[in-house]
Amino acid sequence: MSDSVKHECAVSMLRLRRGIDHFVRKYNTPLYGYERLALLLEKQHNRGQDGAGMACVRLNPEPGEPCYALEKSNRKMPLADLLERIGKDMVSRGDSPEVLKEHPFCGELYLGHLRYGTFGQQGIDACHPFVRPSSFLNRTLLMAGNFNLTDTRKVFQRLLDTGHHPVSRADGYLILQMISYCLGKAIDRNAYNVNLAEVLAEACGEFDGAFTLCGLLGDGSSFAIRDAAGIRPGYFYFDDEVAVVSSERPAIQAAFDCTTAEVRELPPGEALIIGRDGKVEFQPCLPKKPLRRCVFERIYFSRPNDADIHRERRALGQKLVPSLLKEVNSDFENTLFSYIPNTAQVSFHGLLDTLNRIACNNGQIVRFGQIAIKDAKFRTFIADAASRRKFYMHIYDVTYGLIRPGTDTLVALDDSIVRGNTLKNAILPIFDRLNPKKIVIASAAPPIKYPDCYGIDMASLKELVAFEAAVDLLKENGRTAILERCFENAKRELAGDPEAMTNCVRPIYDEFSDAELSAAIGRRLRPEGMRAEFAVVFQSCADLAECCPEHTGDWYFTGNYPTPGGFRVVNRALVNYMENIDARAY
Repeated sequence: MSDSVKHECAVSMLRLRRGIDHFVRKYNTPLYGYERLALLLEKQHNRGQDGAGMACVRLNPEPGEPCYALEKSNRKMPLADLLERIGKDMVSRGDSPEVLKEHPFCGELYLGHLRYGTFGQQGIDACHPFVRPSSFLNRTLLMAGNFNLTDTRKVFQRLLDTGHHPVSRADGYLILQMISYCLGKAIDRNAYNVNLAEVLAEACGEFDGAFTLCGLLGDGSSFAIRDAAGIRPGYFYFDDEVAVVSSERPAIQAAFDCTTAEVRELPPGEALIIGRDGKVEFQPCLPKKPLRRCVFERIYFSRPNDADIHRERRALGQKLVPSLLKEVNSDFENTLFSYIPNTAQVSFHGLLDTLNRIACNNGQIVRFGQIAIKDAKFRTFIADAASRRKFYMHIYDVTYGLIRPGTDTLVALDDSIVRGNTLKNAILPIFDRLNPKKIVIASAAPPIKYPDCYGIDMASLKELVAFEAAVDLLKENGRTAILERCFENAKRELAGDPEAMTNCVRPIYDEFSDAELSAAIGRRLRPEGMRAEFAVVFQSCADLAECCPEHTGDWYFTGNYPTPGGFRVVNRALVNYMENIDARAY
């Protein structure tokens, strides 16, 4: 994606199901668990660049000693900083297994997190894992997750109604307090027979939003739970040595050398419970909902070395071929195909495969190459903001000599277009310097029309180029009364029954065809002074659904939200837009 969009975090939980001495004998280290957790996080580092945290719980700790160790970092390159600090402490103690057994990060339970902040606090306190300490082991709770709630006011009120005095409105804090409260009630009823699934059902059963939560208790119990619609991803694997949960399947495969089939999806709405004895079980937990797995995970966020994601992204590129050939009049001789690094690369391979088959059948050759090169560190060497803006377009460079000036059409594939700022201000100007006859930007995703409230930093309509283009069309065609009508409907619905809300933004898009909207987006993205002809080609929602059939969470494109909170957010976003309120809609 050419735009910088902050998104979901990564969470990993690991339980050693054999004693530490087993790992010393087999792997010659008592730190097997720590090393595996570090690898799990490293393989997901793309999901979190604002903070990192690790926690370790030791079974049967000695009285007078803490039952857990916790380290966090919000420095630049936080995961590297975190692992370096813990590693230096280990090295300073020596390499004797008996000495390392006493290290705080030598234990049986581990919890790790990578934070990609969407908004709000960026301090160390915002980094996971969060802790609710207690002098009772079974009341000590460490929690980390990949989540975003749309109903934090309701959760806040629930805590107030039970006598709490919450000191924050952040969803992470509220989730931790709610689970801790329900856990405490269960312990008070029966301290020796607490059903963690019942605790989670009471605490999380009314949450509106998306979440994959992992938790460790000081007594050695642990759990993982995923929202009932399966919006956020989660995978698990266990054998006789370990039980592990993580946000991405390839991370587990890399850490434990297991096959794709052996790593399974964490069942939405069920609780994975690991007892103090290491027994793994699944229990029904949350009310059933239709599955709405986030499709944006497949297009952009998740790493493409997952077998299914790789196949789906290739299919997305293949589906664009008919529209692109129509846009360039099937002129293979005078067209260069390329992509915008880095996440569009796999989709480009699918595009290229199909183009090659068509060209070969007609005795033609597909011209392709990497036209754009991203200099990821360019801006870090420029100190003042004014100079950074001046050099903004140079965060991308181009390969010279591939385009024949005045003759060639350049087709460049991007995975999605959100705001379009980088396209307009950096990519298109530098492409235009090559003097192509025409530039075509292809998006592997449909136009992003609606805000997100489940983890992606797209909570404002004015940040979406598709919405601004739709408003342009309304103004050009003298239909702004529709915008006012939708605004009034949104205000009325926000004052009514939350469960009965509809999407009041959708009628705005219904006024125009997909082709009209794409053309309007192209006009918005076109930089001033651009010489080349310009067009934008988007994936259709129908083709997206065909490429990713198991991931129907497409509310970004269709406005079909999976929870009532989504409809509340889209209506609030419209009200904020019309009232010129610069605030997120949740």
